[in-house]
Amino acid sequence: MLFVDYSSAFNTIIPSLLTTNLGDLGLHTSLCDWISNFLTDRPQSVRVGNCASSTLTLSTGAPQGCVLSPLLYSLYTYDCTATSSSNIIVKFADDTVVVGLISDNDEMAYLEEIKHLENWCQENNLLLNVSKTKELIVDCSKKQERHYQPVRISGTTVERVDSFRYLGVHISQDLSWSRHTNSLAKKACQHLYHLRRLRDFRLPSKVLRNFYTCTIKSILMGNITVWFGNSTKQGRQALQRVVRSAERITHTELPDLQTIYYKRCQTKARKIVKDPTHPNNRLFSLLRPHHQARQHLNYDIGNQDILAIKLTLEQWRHCLEGAEHPFMVYTYHKNLNSYPARTLDSTWTLLLFNLGQA
Repeated sequence: MLFVDYSSAFNTIIPSLLTTNLGDLGLHTSLCDWISNFLTDRPQSVRVGNCASSTLTLSTGAPQGCVLSPLLYSLYTYDCTATSSSNIIVKFADDTVVVGLISDNDEMAYLEEIKHLENWCQENNLLLNVSKTKELIVDCSKKQERHYQPVRISGTTVERVDSFRYLGVHISQDLSWSRHTNSLAKKACQHLYHLRRLRDFRLPSKVLRNFYTCTIKSILMGNITVWFGNSTKQGRQALQRVVRSAERITHTELPDLQTIYYKRCQTKARKIVKDPTHPNNRLFSLLRPHHQARQHLNYDIGNQDILAIKLTLEQWRHCLEGAEHPFMVYTYHKNLNSYPARTLDSTWTLLLFNLGQA
């Protein structure tokens, strides 16, 4: 994985190129002209105390702090896509990751993808910050350690790291979450000190709980559906101790992390089911109560929804290795044809996840 960093990404947007991309996406000409007018001939000055600089007129970039800027940047870079089926370019505003699958020690497609990205940036007036761009290699093979070619951008070698913080989550080369949970526990404990100070001022429990929700819970809940399920027992216990400490300070009952994780997974699964554009939507299908066969499930699900996730037997085996699944799981193999709601090939496994009330 190559975590790409751009130098002043929003400031380098060329309005003419942006409006061309917007037109290719089907936006009306009047809207494209409005955005172009918004981004060009913008007066800007800097004030420090009573001193103000002279006014400078800008016709490039998007205003920093503007709610439109991340969206405009995403539209500006929409045509930056992978050229090889073994690679994926993941983009969230200006946070970009090149993910490549290297098979049989053949790195050619991955290295060519990076070269293509470098050329694309030059054509679109984007400058890669090589010093902040990092490479992370995830190699789960149990064979002898492999040696990979260093990535070079503009003649400079990209630093290779064993962990990287992306969108608030520490991703390690061994795909463990210990570093991430340790970081969360340390950061949350620092805010517990402020919570205790507020308690010493005899603030009501409602105010203390609001402070916990805003400053501590928000830290613990960040991307919890990604890392909590496969985190270590020690890591989960360390985070749960933070919650218990907050309970004693606020004198209120707080939901445990496991419960929140379950609810977040259910919410996420429903969103994937309802979003046909989601990459994993094809793995999910929602079965309504009138389609359910209780004689096969042998489980009283009442009016609850059931989420069916289709995985190959090989994928299902990998899912079971080292994972803790919070849902009731039922598997059917060669007798799937007798299941009235779905007819599948015997090479598939049907996983039924209890999602609770719809």
